[in-house]
Amino acid sequence: MRKRASRTQVWLARRCNMSQTKLSNIETGRITPGLVDVELILRALDAPPELVAEVASLARLANTEWQGKRASWRRGLEKRQTELAGLEAEATTLRYFLPAMVTGLLATPEYVRASLGHSPVDISKTVAKKLERQSVLYDDAKRFTFLLTEQAVRWAVVPSAAMAVQIDRLVSLSHLPNVHIGVIPLGATVERGPMNTFTVYDQRLATVENFTGRLVLQDARDIAEHLEVFGLYERHALFGEEARALLGEWAAAYRS
Repeated sequence: MRKRASRTQVWLARRCNMSQTKLSNIETGRITPGLVDVELILRALDAPPELVAEVASLARLANTEWQGKRASWRRGLEKRQTELAGLEAEATTLRYFLPAMVTGLLATPEYVRASLGHSPVDISKTVAKKLERQSVLYDDAKRFTFLLTEQAVRWAVVPSAAMAVQIDRLVSLSHLPNVHIGVIPLGATVERGPMNTFTVYDQRLATVENFTGRLVLQDARDIAEHLEVFGLYERHALFGEEARALLGEWAAAYRS
């Protein structure tokens, strides 16, 4: 299209406010363009609307990856833990929205083992890797924000006594200066429902989980929308002493 329009890479790069190197890498397939890149290029070249829609759809697919659980079982679940450790090592600001269960980074060993009990493979290495990953919470160069609904905290994955210990762990971790644990109690009026567990790493990647696997999103618009949703939930969450008081009540309820 650029050549048919008799335009140079320099001209198009300037019109799109990107470097010529980036444009060259896109044209030669060395990098995958984001949806914004695609729209800028097509608009600069006066592409017809139907072509804009077609290529934008392809760009969104190219920036979305599906990771199925069955494939993870075949590869070995511990390999997924290695991948997650890599993401956590690279990111400095990590945001977790947890509407259903406690995530592995915050979980006790008993909770971790129980949460993997449905897996039809040996989980011993996976449990060890999950617990090993928790050391990242003590890296002061990183900032973690975990938002948990009341259901996520109180869903009984393990027996009552162990659930009380799990909730105590949340209280303990909430005292770390770089770890912010927020809870959204039942009854809080939130206009958007908690559809999925999701994690956002800095502003470059988001993962969304469901029963059969996870989506990995790298498109800037997808990430921006998840950050917007996270901000909404964060504004309705209780932190600090308010959160710890509520968590203490829930732990006491399990002990009784």
